[in-house]
Amino acid sequence: MRRTDRAITDPAEMRAILEKADACHLALAQDNEPYLVTMNFGLKPGEPLVIYFHAAHEGKKIAWLRRNPTVCFGADVDHALLLSPTGTSCGCSMRFRSVVGTGQVAFVTDRAEKEAALTAIMQHYTETAHPAFADEMLARTTILRLDVQAITAKQRP
Repeated sequence: MRRTDRAITDPAEMRAILEKADACHLALAQDNEPYLVTMNFGLKPGEPLVIYFHAAHEGKKIAWLRRNPTVCFGADVDHALLLSPTGTSCGCSMRFRSVVGTGQVAFVTDRAEKEAALTAIMQHYTETAHPAFADEMLARTTILRLDVQAITAKQRP
């Protein structure tokens, strides 16, 4: 990170950024071609940091993850334009907090973990404490577990 004075090193602050974010960007790669998708997500409680996603059983993202489960992810929050005191555009900046990390994606097949993952996703976006999931819905939903291996965070206060 070039601006080490803006680094966030506290794991709790990094997690707080993810808890506040409304989307996670997942970067995939295959045959020297990048692919970025924006996804809804949920966090597994506790440590180590695990991020859950849901998806359909088929599609480009799923095909690519089956071939290469190594991913990069990112999320950002607290955006605000900082205008130059002189009013010139060259002096503008942007306030933000962000995380970027890498990890391995695994396909979750265990029913209990699928339910826990979907619960984490629902709790990230709603006040639903204990959602119920029909067997039919669980059967048609792919759950992806991102086991985070490295993470950094940055802010512009």
